[in-house]
Amino acid sequence: MTTPRPTTDLSSDEARRIALRAQGFLGAPDRRGGVRGVLRHLGAVQLDTISVLARSHELVPYARLGAVGRRPVEDAYWTPSADASPARPHAFEYWSHAACILPVEEWPHFAFRRRAYRGRPHWNHELPDGTYDQVLKQLRAEGPLTATELGGAKRTSEWWDWSGAKVAVERALMYGEVVCVTRRGWKRVYDLAERAIPGPLLHDELDDTECLRRLVRLAGGSLGVGTRADIADYHRLKGEQVDAVIADSGLVPVTVEGWSKPAWADPAALETPARGRHRTTLLSPFDSLVWDRARTERIFGFTHRLEAYVPKPKRVYGYFAMPVLAGGRLVGRVDPAREGRTLVAKQVTLDGARAVPAVAEALVEAARWVECTDIRVERVDAPALRAPLTGELARLLA
Repeated sequence: MTTPRPTTDLSSDEARRIALRAQGFLGAPDRRGGVRGVLRHLGAVQLDTISVLARSHELVPYARLGAVGRRPVEDAYWTPSADASPARPHAFEYWSHAACILPVEEWPHFAFRRRAYRGRPHWNHELPDGTYDQVLKQLRAEGPLTATELGGAKRTSEWWDWSGAKVAVERALMYGEVVCVTRRGWKRVYDLAERAIPGPLLHDELDDTECLRRLVRLAGGSLGVGTRADIADYHRLKGEQVDAVIADSGLVPVTVEGWSKPAWADPAALETPARGRHRTTLLSPFDSLVWDRARTERIFGFTHRLEAYVPKPKRVYGYFAMPVLAGGRLVGRVDPAREGRTLVAKQVTLDGARAVPAVAEALVEAARWVECTDIRVERVDAPALRAPLTGELARLLA
């Protein structure tokens, strides 16, 4: 029987700073670890097809490290270890919070999900007889291939209308028989897991309890502090799965001022006060700091929703509105676009005049990162703040 542990009381500000530090936004960034360090620290980086300033998996390390080169970001995820024979990847793609890049050492801990996928049908896709085995045979004979090279991808623009080869290879990905070893023109390149995943990891088949305990512990460490729902959402676990293992996960119970639900914290996050320099940056809407809408509102008092899939007339903040982080607070939003060498702020929302310098700083840094030399502001929700914002931008760009 597990002995109950004492509960720590945290103020709302302490919880906020703990969360920021856990996500890599408070204190000096770990530049030695680079992009791979960010991935391992967060445990998961979400992928998405939308590319405005850059794709989300590029924006996540940029937000923490600053203007790291975009090519090095891709290389950090996909270039295999040069000191291994055969070469092994540093990461793999799988379903976590959503479709995510995950550190390769976490492969064993998603065995519970691979087993679950084997036990249920997927999207009602038809799989012609023999196609699954043929895809595996072709990969074994020819090496890494895209779905097109395997014999087909989408037959139409509709995502659910996949060819038999695409259905087969995606099912093999979910089952863990193949992995995505890189992307080529944003297409997945598949290979057999037995070739791509290091043997000790490939054959380390943990039971469901071990997998869940590890993922709950990882989520707690990546969040710093969180409720049951926060922890479950990080890797999209079920609440009862969290309940079954949290007492033995290594996380410690805490109470947080203003939080109506019990919470747990990473004990390492409680050892020292969360202090240091705050990052000022634009955040991808898919950044793990703001993944969970309820958590974002609870910690920052900030309502965040991706509106890319909302009909245009119903959008409030814009297609790809990016929250602006400054001083440990979310102080505004920018819906960006690019026109040649100009970064266009199509819509800007500011949390008062005090947010102007931070939003301007974040815009200028982002523009330089994507090699834009000019910034044009189209709309500011508070018209009186337009002139101060454009003036600050002109000063910083001069």
